[in-house]
Amino acid sequence: MTLNIFFVTIKIEKRKQSIDELQHLENIKKAHEKIAEKHSELFPIM
Repeated sequence: MTLNIFFVTIKIEKRKQSIDELQHLENIKKAHEKIAEKHSELFPIM
């Protein structure tokens, strides 16, 4: 019985972790897009 609860907890933790990683990747992507925008303002493509 306690083992089941243990495994469920691990599953939830792993799911949380992957959601956090996804959000982290999204944040990185957004940051890169901002940098790219600034970059294209500074160096307009000829």
